[in-house]
Amino acid sequence: MTVKRLSRPTTAELDALTDLWEASVRATHDFLAPEDIRFYRRIVREEALGAVTLHVLRDGNGAFAAFAGTEGDQLEMLFVAPQQFGQGLGRCLVEHLTGHCGIRRVDVNEQNLGAAAFYARLGFRTVSRDACDPAGKPYPILHLELKP
Repeated sequence: MTVKRLSRPTTAELDALTDLWEASVRATHDFLAPEDIRFYRRIVREEALGAVTLHVLRDGNGAFAAFAGTEGDQLEMLFVAPQQFGQGLGRCLVEHLTGHCGIRRVDVNEQNLGAAAFYARLGFRTVSRDACDPAGKPYPILHLELKP
């Protein structure tokens, strides 16, 4: 698997990444209300994807299989297509980003137990917690750091 940086995503690529985001969120974030998914989808498509450096993995057909967004030493987002779950794509992205791009921090929804466990297996530890997410919604956020 080769991680590629997506420097200037096209409108179609941004739409495909947003669709992948939504499919992944629906499969992993069962604590989110449907209206919240619609709310966050708009933010992801119109703001978040354009504010990060994108790193992608593609499947054998060239479609996006997983992607990550980074800013500085922070992993801002990591999403894997549900049909690709359990195949090591998330691990591949995180190991690439921590090993080659200086990523040391990530935030995760506290209710997303699978993601919290995933990052713990990769050496991240909780350093603090916020009761609400950055949008002020009641979804607690864990702030994790990679310990040396």
